[in-house]
Amino acid sequence: MLHRHLRHPAHRRAAGPAVADSAARRPLRSLLAAALALLTVSAGLVAAGAAQAAPAVSYTNPLVNQRADPHIVRHADGYYYMTATVPQYDRIVLRRATTLAGLATATETTIWRRHTSGEMGAHIWAPEIHFIDGRWYVYFAAGRTDDVWRIRMYVLENANPDPLAGSWTERGRITTPWDTFSLDASTFEVNGVRYLTWAQQEPGISTNSNVYLARMGANPWQISGQVTRLVVPTYDWETRGYRVAEGPAVIQRNGRVFLTYSASATDANYCLGMLTASAGANLLDAAAWRKSPTPVFASNAATGQYGPGHNSFTVSEDGQSDILVYHDRNYRDISGDPLDDPNRRTRIQKLYWNADGTPNLGIPVPDGPTPVRLRSHDLNTSYVRHYDYRARVEPNVTNLADSQFRIVPGLAGAGSVSLESTNFPGYFLRHRAFALYVERDDGSTLFDGDASFQRRPGLAADAGLSLESQNYPGRYVRHRDGLLQLETVGTSADRVAATFHLE
Repeated sequence: MLHRHLRHPAHRRAAGPAVADSAARRPLRSLLAAALALLTVSAGLVAAGAAQAAPAVSYTNPLVNQRADPHIVRHADGYYYMTATVPQYDRIVLRRATTLAGLATATETTIWRRHTSGEMGAHIWAPEIHFIDGRWYVYFAAGRTDDVWRIRMYVLENANPDPLAGSWTERGRITTPWDTFSLDASTFEVNGVRYLTWAQQEPGISTNSNVYLARMGANPWQISGQVTRLVVPTYDWETRGYRVAEGPAVIQRNGRVFLTYSASATDANYCLGMLTASAGANLLDAAAWRKSPTPVFASNAATGQYGPGHNSFTVSEDGQSDILVYHDRNYRDISGDPLDDPNRRTRIQKLYWNADGTPNLGIPVPDGPTPVRLRSHDLNTSYVRHYDYRARVEPNVTNLADSQFRIVPGLAGAGSVSLESTNFPGYFLRHRAFALYVERDDGSTLFDGDASFQRRPGLAADAGLSLESQNYPGRYVRHRDGLLQLETVGTSADRVAATFHLE
């Protein structure tokens, strides 16, 4: 289901990983605005041992307000390029920066405007920018001035190495087997073959749109040969408000191809599904793809994020982390048509990988600084996580948000830091009787002290970090028998157990 009922962490008694949480909690403290300054990531902090490990990244959400359907690519020139739907639906914009954070304040250039009559004259939606065979291409959807819902897919081309310079040539409409509602064209390459994927309403199928795949033709605005229907929305979470599958995006890793897509109406019901195929398979065989029976990314009331969708993928500045790019709103209820609501925001967060090689999108994280995970130095596939209040280290934490924390200014001050739960905002890692728990901040001086730590270089590795108690100096957070304790450290084994790495 799209909206999973959240139980209080004390009620989560299942033997396996905890269920994803989504209930509203008390608002974050205002001091979170300063949290980004506290999260300093060492350039040498490379996780050892786990194939999916990568250094922590530090971003602040939202990245850009009033920009929907975001598409961000990192090019060989060292720039990130970002385009997105503007709420006026009348133009295509482009901005660039050398960092993802820099896109927030980068100058935005209008590279194309809608026609004043006829084709490509209305509903300019979901542009994507791609660099193919030495030229830039922008794929987008548009309606007509005399029929705004006659949505079709179109392509622009620019031969200049700098897409903010040169001229954009209209290459016209992408022709598919049916002259019907179509949008959200995207392209990717697998084993030297370039494909186009898109969403379209197919005659004879009672859906708003399905997802399709075909080989790219001789030019990047043409398709060739067989067209394969990949997704028809049938699940409950794909058919809320409308029967929709749209916005396909592809990421590849570990010899597999993962295609995410957006489902249901563009309000709080909007969510992401995913298909998986072997990179060596015939991708034009629909049977080669496995569809997830549940959404992989959905609204979360606890973090205040609603209708996440229409995503793309990019990479971190150091190239070691995959980054999920998407839009959502920070409120659930919309007055009137969601298309008339301008407040979808571009957001980014780190994409993690499960031990089985599949992507783990987690939940839409709260606004503000992005969270991190703490990997054990010696148990290098195990992470700090909470379960039934108790803090512990475990491998294969597929309920990702249980192992994500925001490092924020310490509740007790004095240069300390506190670790706030991602899926339970307002809950912090604290010690009680020298055992570590994740509990709600009760506002007391005792809690502030118990939940505050001095951040030290790793006791067993300078590239890591260790957490020394603020109110019990000399005692450090460490794991013992899978649980987190607050203890003095005297031996090399103690120091190893008290060292963690940020991811």
